[in-house]
Amino acid sequence: MNDPGGVRASDAERESVVERLREASTEGRLTLAELTERTEAAYLAQTHGELAQITADLPGGAPAPGPAAPATPQGRARKWIVAVMGDAKRTGTWRIDDGIGAVCVMGDVVLDLRQAEVRGREVDIVATCVMGDVEIIVPDGVDVELSGVTIMGDKKVQVVEAPRGQSAPVVRVMAYVLMGDVKIIGDSRAEPIKRGWFAWSEWWQERRRHPGHGGYEIPDRRRRHRGLR
Repeated sequence: MNDPGGVRASDAERESVVERLREASTEGRLTLAELTERTEAAYLAQTHGELAQITADLPGGAPAPGPAAPATPQGRARKWIVAVMGDAKRTGTWRIDDGIGAVCVMGDVVLDLRQAEVRGREVDIVATCVMGDVEIIVPDGVDVELSGVTIMGDKKVQVVEAPRGQSAPVVRVMAYVLMGDVKIIGDSRAEPIKRGWFAWSEWWQERRRHPGHGGYEIPDRRRRHRGLR
């Protein structure tokens, strides 16, 4: 008798698992790093058995379809992190329900999103920097959208892109910079964090080393250096 776990996975089944992961994230079951890793793993999965591993520790049942939640619901306050002639850091495990505001005036702000529980479909950040630095750390593989205005300063993204064709988690940053810097960096440029449940999956590690897997054309994972002025 054939092992049902060895049945080849379809594109539609991969997308269904990705949607289930998004729902689990909004319920607080996955951090941003876990969501990013498992989303990539879903696109790399070849069989039903591999897809099952990705959601093995999540409640059963397919996610109910529905409209995407807005990044910052109307009537709810943005969470502000402010540094004036000093430093402010938000790292480790924390919860992101709404948008985030980061302000630095002759100081430094560090936001590490990798272990954050993201309760919306995307992370929305407004960063204002005057003679200081704002550093935002994200998992490699997220889709970063950086925009805003820079005067005598710099804003840039240094994150490894997700393979083409994947619906990666989204981090949107609107930056206003005066004589300062706003940068978004990925895992490869930051201190590593401890990986938990998913680190055991040897097939996932193996799939990542083989481009063109599972019907998806996966380009070289080059770092993206994007500075919009």
